[in-house]
Amino acid sequence: MARAASSASKSPAKTARKTTSRRASKASPKVADFSKEQELAAYREMLLIRRFEEKAGQLYGMGLIGGFCHLYIGQEAVVIGMQMAMVEGDQVITGYRDHGHMLATGMESRGVMAELTGRQGGYSRGKGGSMHMFSREKHFYGGHGIVGAQVSLGTGLGFANKYRDNGNVSVTYFGDGSANQGQVYESFNMAKLWSLPVVYIIENNKYAMGTSIERSSSTTDLSQRGASFGIPGEQVDGMDVRAVHAAGEKALAHARSGKGPYILEMLTYRYRGHSMSDPAKYRTKDEVQKMRAEHDPIEQVKVRLLDKKWASEDDLKALDKDVRAIVTDAAEFAQSDPEPDVSELYTDITL
Repeated sequence: MARAASSASKSPAKTARKTTSRRASKASPKVADFSKEQELAAYREMLLIRRFEEKAGQLYGMGLIGGFCHLYIGQEAVVIGMQMAMVEGDQVITGYRDHGHMLATGMESRGVMAELTGRQGGYSRGKGGSMHMFSREKHFYGGHGIVGAQVSLGTGLGFANKYRDNGNVSVTYFGDGSANQGQVYESFNMAKLWSLPVVYIIENNKYAMGTSIERSSSTTDLSQRGASFGIPGEQVDGMDVRAVHAAGEKALAHARSGKGPYILEMLTYRYRGHSMSDPAKYRTKDEVQKMRAEHDPIEQVKVRLLDKKWASEDDLKALDKDVRAIVTDAAEFAQSDPEPDVSELYTDITL
């Protein structure tokens, strides 16, 4: 009993350090060989997400964004690496930490920010807010507030693709917390049984709502959660956009060829709390700073660009200036755009 009590009382910080060391050793070492154009594109798109989320955090602090707001800062390599591997027509669906996914699919910064502030120019005309906006044009199907609910919907998108024989793949994102939800396994079973073209992306940022995965999951290699259904999976360094791209191409090819679903566990990290109301006291500042200093997805690309002389410091500063201008414009639009008319309450509903 004494030994059990001692084991159970291990501090979250120590548990997190153990997890971090294991994560680095398990992740697939294969990375894509990016060209200069690909590195620059990845850098710009990840930087856009970073600056957008920083601005969203500011607007939330000013009281201009209401409700919940979950920032994607730190996880940018996951969506950009996957989006670079996808083809036109492939769909994206995710949970409530969704702004990065929207921007990655090409949705306009103005429309996303306006939705955050509840304005008529938002993608859901101001009615959805942070967690519920969509774009059929960009094949983005949400933004869902119920934990794990999007996994069944993403599986349904895969079913539609197979029924229509259109060659597209549903890329379905969910987190390490959602990975313990029952509907996830019902979806796995159906996807494998019918060989549906779905790539399940588990964004494992270590803490779900605030509890370390070591303390909430009996098995922490989430890439193997589909093993009992015969679904292949692998762990990926989700802080390296090249590793994400390489794994994404492999998984998408598998699903597109008719072999059924594939699971990619992206080992990533969020720098902010679970939501804007979370002070994140369950981890140390040193842990966050170490990740920022040694594994930041944007800084890794910046170092490669400079080392290969594919860009200068001035080039990257100019790019950052352009991105900041886009985000500033989006924020100004989101504050000046009118609120939706009251009649909007009665649209898109069944009476």
